[in-house]
Amino acid sequence: MPNTRTWFITGASRGLGRAFTEAALSAGDRVVAAARDIAPLAGLAERHPDDFLALPLDVSDRRAVFETADRAAAAFGGLDVVVNNAGGMLYGMVEEATEQQIRDHFDVNFFGAVWVAQAVVPHLRARGTGRLLQITSMGSGGGMASVGFYGAGKAALGSVGEALAMEVEQFGIKVTVVQMGGYATGLFTTGTTTTEPDPAYEELRTRLAEMWGDDAGPDPSEAAPALLELAALPDPPLRLILGSRSFDLVQEMDRARTEQYLAWETLSRTAPG
Repeated sequence: MPNTRTWFITGASRGLGRAFTEAALSAGDRVVAAARDIAPLAGLAERHPDDFLALPLDVSDRRAVFETADRAAAAFGGLDVVVNNAGGMLYGMVEEATEQQIRDHFDVNFFGAVWVAQAVVPHLRARGTGRLLQITSMGSGGGMASVGFYGAGKAALGSVGEALAMEVEQFGIKVTVVQMGGYATGLFTTGTTTTEPDPAYEELRTRLAEMWGDDAGPDPSEAAPALLELAALPDPPLRLILGSRSFDLVQEMDRARTEQYLAWETLSRTAPG
């Protein structure tokens, strides 16, 4: 890739997307930033008039995604790094969520991310190189009470990301599923849709609140240097956990799952499949 890269970042107006955008610009790269509301990006446009373009985009609108990807590629003569980051949170127990809430959530967190991937691959393939970073979650390897739909969408995106990596490697495109740890992104406030609480789950909600505590996590800017380093690797990993504490938690969850498999190995092997 050239020394000066062109990034296309979705969900760029706040949180991790904003942090990645600012870091790329500070590194001397060019950025096309997409978000539903681009007003918060006005200051970046003023400070980087030649290297920055903000485009409005609702990723759940497939036609708009393809049109915006075309505009992004044309803005600076192609794309080098795509950060598929836009998303939100559906907070609540599985039983509580309405059909519309679930569909709206997956329209953004899963289908929206798939539309972005479909839209940018032809541009990357035309250049014979490129990076696609699929932003998922450290918790996408298993379900967690009250955030089950969020984890499900991210898990599905991770699975599609691994399949996509196999499909596009022949074109010089590298895909990494980035399993983000917990950062103070505002995901549980401005980015959250909340179900109508059912009193039957009040005790569980209390336990979850006590378990998670009030720590919102580190600032998203602290994750940006690692992402920039990842984007520059000639042979990047297929999956990367981004966050020291989250790395440890994922290892614990994986060990617990393996232990459970082994504990029931005898029953598993009673079936011939």
